[in-house]
Amino acid sequence: MMNYTLALYEKAIPAGYTFEEMFMITRECGFDRFEISIDETDARLSRLNMTPQEQCALGELARKCGTPIRTMCLSGHRKYPMGSKDSAVRKRSMEIMYRAVDFCINVGIAVIQLAGYDVYYEEGNEETRALFLANLKKAADYAASKGVILAFETMETPFMDTVDKAMTYVREVDSPYLGVYPDIGNLKNAAVLYGLDVVEDMEKGRGHTFAVHLKETLPGVYRDMNYGTGGHTEYVRCIRKALDMGVRMFTGEFWYQQGQDHIKVIKEASAFLRARIKEAQQDA
Repeated sequence: MMNYTLALYEKAIPAGYTFEEMFMITRECGFDRFEISIDETDARLSRLNMTPQEQCALGELARKCGTPIRTMCLSGHRKYPMGSKDSAVRKRSMEIMYRAVDFCINVGIAVIQLAGYDVYYEEGNEETRALFLANLKKAADYAASKGVILAFETMETPFMDTVDKAMTYVREVDSPYLGVYPDIGNLKNAAVLYGLDVVEDMEKGRGHTFAVHLKETLPGVYRDMNYGTGGHTEYVRCIRKALDMGVRMFTGEFWYQQGQDHIKVIKEASAFLRARIKEAQQDA
């Protein structure tokens, strides 16, 4: 069997737990790593303002608990996008980007998953795409100087909902520190929308895919589905392709839903995903 690690996405755990408690839940429910979220909320963005000593202590705590933080889901750029026409927003966007890279150095994070949006709450056009590319080049240059990988998540919007689209920007920037970290649930929705084969799309990221999000989706439904509840995500095919391309880091991306027994759901998610990974390994 191939070695791999399976991370738990932070938002699978209800808000209100300490980091240590979240790390223990991650380990006790069968996951190997913890994927931290830096989203557009002030509470999570404020983590980037922790002192270097506090960030180092967080990384040490995670490793002590047996759940190292090796990936960051950086969705804060949804509110502060790199392609915004507002120069103040772009300035804040790059501040977030640089601080996120520094956070990774101190915590021990290897990969930042970037949200594949030029803009989100604005209307995109040639100008926003050009601004996005210019700032992306700056971000990749800074990440390279620190040895941190940036990798695009494939999203739910037409700007970057396939690996093929993400790779357009990867090739344009042409840095070994920029690649893709696709979401196979979102990719399946795009494949249905465009009449594509999801595995053929994944192949276009060969040599540039650093990790993979595993998520349950349906056409038009991109979140808040538990595993094995009728989604159309092609887990085994996609995991097999990822393994063939050398990917060994996977993340279970799902959200706590009000009223659910989150411990039960997280344990079931681990069992579900490991069973699919095992099947994919046997077929590889």
